[in-house]
Amino acid sequence: MHSHRSSGGASFRKNFLRLPAVRALLAQAVAFAIVLALAFALPILAGVELSIAFAALIQGGLAAFLARAQRLAPWWMPIQFLFPVALLVLGAAHLPPSIYLGGFLVLLCLYWSTFRTQVPYYPSSGAAWRTVEALLPTGRSLRVIDIGSGFGGLVMYLAKVRPESEIIGIEVAPLPWAFSQLRARLRGSVAHFVRGDYEALDFGEYDVVFAYLSPAAMPRLWIKAGAEMRQGALLLSHEFIIPEVDPDIVVRPPEGGPAIYGWHIR
Repeated sequence: MHSHRSSGGASFRKNFLRLPAVRALLAQAVAFAIVLALAFALPILAGVELSIAFAALIQGGLAAFLARAQRLAPWWMPIQFLFPVALLVLGAAHLPPSIYLGGFLVLLCLYWSTFRTQVPYYPSSGAAWRTVEALLPTGRSLRVIDIGSGFGGLVMYLAKVRPESEIIGIEVAPLPWAFSQLRARLRGSVAHFVRGDYEALDFGEYDVVFAYLSPAAMPRLWIKAGAEMRQGALLLSHEFIIPEVDPDIVVRPPEGGPAIYGWHIR
């Protein structure tokens, strides 16, 4: 029994340390330690003092480099670089603590599990919605789901133009999900929104799965789609491809913007 607990604890620690946010935080901690060592060493070795502003820039640069070395998603690099600079600027502004708490709560409700999934909020455009509409099979009712539906724009659009079909959006973050629900009710839309993690879904229940996730999420998405989606079903992705899997469909919106990629499940 003791051995089982030790194994479970070690597994938890290993998985915890793999979380992107934890790795980013560790990168900041290492960068801070290096900058602190420089701040102590420079006056002794070179007679030069390290300014706070320059220290923040060095820490940000080091943290961004370490994030890149750990192969974190590309959007972590500017976050890592700007984090110490933002702390310095906000600290100098002497804002009330309640503002920081409010900002944290809003961001938490908006991004929720981004630290785990590496899927930030990406809003899609009307041009992308119309492109997706054109790619949907015609002549029959469909079950379509947008995984990570954000504020529900695509889902509500498709529910309007394909009223014979069931259009569903699933979103894990509470703020976008609640806003989607409110929009649908105010507009009398038949779009359906579910709050939850798409990884808990059975993709076999849907004819079309649409994703606007991130490069980090695409390999896992493909594994899930291949294991669960029915033969003849369609997986669509906005902007991001599946590594080493050639798409069957590549369409760029006429108005410009990222392409829509599609894979027919065989």
